[in-house]
Parts: sequence; C-alpha cells; structure tokens
Amino acid sequence: MRVLASIVSALLALQAGASYDIVIRNARVLDPATNLDAVRSIGISGKKIAALSADPLRGRVEIDASGLVAAPGFIDLHSHGQTPENYRYKAMDGVTTALELEVGVSPVGEWYKAREGRSLVHFGASAGHIPARMAVMKDSGGLLPRDAAMNRAATPDEQTAIEAIVRRDLDEGGVGMGMGITYTPTATRDEILGLFQLAARFRRPVFVHMRGGDVVASLQEVITDAAVTGAPLHVVHINSAATSRTPIALQMIDGARARGLDVTTEAYPYTASMTEIASAAYSGWEQREPEFFSRLLWPATGERLTRESFATYRKQGGFVIQFGNTDDMVRAAIAHPAVMIASDGIIENGKGHPRGAGTFARVLGKYVREEKALSLMDAVRKASLMPAQRLEAFAPAMRQKGRLSAGADADIVVFDPGRVIDKATFENAAQYSEGFRDVLVEGTFVVRDGKLQEGVMPGQAIRAR
Repeated sequence: MRVLASIVSALLALQAGASYDIVIRNARVLDPATNLDAVRSIGISGKKIAALSADPLRGRVEIDASGLVAAPGFIDLHSHGQTPENYRYKAMDGVTTALELEVGVSPVGEWYKAREGRSLVHFGASAGHIPARMAVMKDSGGLLPRDAAMNRAATPDEQTAIEAIVRRDLDEGGVGMGMGITYTPTATRDEILGLFQLAARFRRPVFVHMRGGDVVASLQEVITDAAVTGAPLHVVHINSAATSRTPIALQMIDGARARGLDVTTEAYPYTASMTEIASAAYSGWEQREPEFFSRLLWPATGERLTRESFATYRKQGGFVIQFGNTDDMVRAAIAHPAVMIASDGIIENGKGHPRGAGTFARVLGKYVREEKALSLMDAVRKASLMPAQRLEAFAPAMRQKGRLSAGADADIVVFDPGRVIDKATFENAAQYSEGFRDVLVEGTFVVRDGKLQEGVMPGQAIRAR
C-alpha cells in the first residue's frame, strides 16, 4: 500500500507542476478496461502514459484533441502483411500492434531478428504448423501449401519432425501456435490433436482456421481438441469460415465458453475473403458451374474470373478475392459481444484486399457511426482490450496494452468519430483510411496530423515468455 501511495503522490506532483514529454489535451478518452468515457488530458512521459487529468497538463509537445477521441492503439491478431508497406497501412488504420497468428512463421527466431529495430508498429507471430509442414514435406508453396503439404498425409517420421520444428518455434517465443487446417486437408485428426497437446504443454493458444466443408463438424473438431487437451483455442475469422452458418457457429462458441472452455474468436468487416488461388481452398473448383467463377476477383487486374482464367491463374499462383458472405452475417459477427476485430490483411506492391488497409476504420465508420450496430466503446474494446487480454497470460508485453490509463504503454490513437472511414476498395485496396489524426507507438508519433512520420521505428517485438 505504501508503494501505491508513493506512486499516486508522484503522479499528483507531476500533474501539479512537472512537464510531460507529450500532452494530448481535451480528448474524449475511451478506456475499455475501466469504461472511462470522459474528456481528459493525457500526459505521456517516455514510453508510458503518466497521467490522465480533468485539469490542464503541461508538456514539451502539446496537441489539442478537442472534439476527438483518444483510445488505446488497436491490436490486430491476424495480419499476414508483415512488411514495411503493410505496417504503413496499419498505422494509418489506427493499428499499433500487428500480429501474424493464423499461419504463423518458421523459424520464429530468425523472423523476429529480421524486424528488430526496423518496424513502425509492434510485431509478433505464432509458431506455424503450416510453414513447419511445408518445410518437412518439401512443399513448393509460398505463404500456403500448393503440393506435398496439401496433397498427402504426413508419415509418422514427418509428423515427429513437424512437431519438433513447432516445439522449437514455441521455445523461441512464438505467440501461440498457428494452424490452417483448411489448407492442409490431408493432415489427419491425430496429427491435429497431437499439435493441440503440444500447445497445451506450453499453455499457449492455438489460432486455427478450421477445416472447410461442414462448419459444425469442423468447429466440433477444434473445440473437442481444446477440451481434451486444455489448450486455449482462438478460431480465426468466424464470419469468413462459417458464412451463412455464422449464427450457429457463434452459438457453439458461446456454449463452449459458458461451460468453462477458453475459446475466443474474431471477424473482419467485409463480405469477401481472399486467399491463394493455388491453395487447397480451391481444390476441385475446375468442375464447378460457370456462375461460381464470377464470384472471384483477381486483385492484380480487377477482373472477374471465368473458368478459363481461373485455370490460368491457379497454375500461376497468387491471391484471389471471393465474394461469399452477406452484410447481415458480417454485422452479426461484428456486433457479437465475444467477437474481436482482426483484419486477415495483406497488401503486396499496392495490391490486395481492402481489409489490409481499412478494417478498423470501417468498423468505426460503417458499423458504429452509420449503422449503429455496436457502440463506440464496444468497437474500441474489440479492437484493443480484448486482443490484449487474449495474449497477456503468456505475452507480458500485452498486459500494458489495450488500456488508456496511467502506467499503460503510450500506444494511442486519436481519431475523429464523425469522419473516420475506410477508403480502400476491392478494386483499389492501397488507400489509407481517413480520420485517424494521430497515432503513437510507445510515445512516438507514427502518424501526426494525419500524415505518416518518416524515419521512426518504435515498434517492439511481442513474444511469449
């Protein structure tokens, strides 16, 4: 208690006369951890929030945020784009932490080393089953398998080698285990169960893209594996995986949670998905009726596909967008109390899906302001506190993120709630969101007055410990 009292006294002294490094004045502060929604000034010292005050504060740098919202920086649990290009789109969309947790990476240690001191935003990745399987089975694919790891079952020796790689990557700080079963359909249920057992030994979640086909059976598989092993489970993009059956999938997750299972999920606010055309997601499409191909858009050219162009691009490889959901299903997922916001985004050389650039602005602009599908506080909670809480038991850096209070990391987004909106489209994904005036990563401006800041690399590694 004496330590707490001394901290409080020091903070009061600072408020009374000391100068902060940065002061954000008169913002409408939203802190989802305490439900604070009030006008405050924020004092930042170094990399931390030092004070919130209803009274004026003084700082070396002062910015007026009257009429604007200040919230914790957004945490994207599902960001495939882990490059400087993608980090710029993230920052302009209010994201201060971007994590690759579905597919994951391997080797984890090398991946982190390549980004240390070179990142605009915080970064991290899971230990990936897919890249481990591809390496052992000598698959020729890129992000996703396209031959051996997709088309045949692993031998017992190969399964042992895959598990050894995933174990090493967890040892090196992988933020959970990434698993895309739909992309490795020949992975047996025994193989998947064994990997859940491995994750359970490390007490880390499995971030899973469940099998294609029957949504109920696919979700039953991973919920059962979580239940019998004790591994936490996070089901990625529930609206994309379940489409028209999103309501029953959410009911199943609600039921599992009500019975004490550690199961969470996420969604992105778009009616179309995107993945590699050479992946298992498109196995057998050659036999489909012609109307199915018109649902596909090739981002590189903006064209809708035909049977002939599909065959050409499947041999070539690359990302394809598929329209297969409804606004109602997206809205139901976004508004559900247990669902987090995550982008599943990637943009390469200016091409990709609009979710890579506009996910969080779209939630705030379309679903909060325009459609009133959820409150502003709930949207901020789904984009910041809930993702932080999903990880904080084993990733200590997350314990001071997703909050806007004294002592928390100064990862802060300042935006105009009346103007924030996504600009990225399916035809032109490489467009920055609007309405985010300032974005700070550990007390460093990465966006100021709506403009990206050059030459700053404050992003830190998010690892499991």
